[in-house]
Amino acid sequence: MNATEITKMSVAERIEAMEAIWDSLMVADAKIESPDWHQDVLAERRRRLHDPSAEFVSLAELKASRR
Repeated sequence: MNATEITKMSVAERIEAMEAIWDSLMVADAKIESPDWHQDVLAERRRRLHDPSAEFVSLAELKASRR
């Protein structure tokens, strides 16, 4: 299957295909390693989470701000 064939699929069909691929990866014996930069991103997010000046919004507030 190539990109042209994929774009001919309905959105529902593409989502089903992605779910099938994800499911196949979840049961695969091969360990999938995260790239090193993932740890850097997580460390930065942890640092920001504990920053006393950090401001948080609820999911509802976030959704409302995106309209």
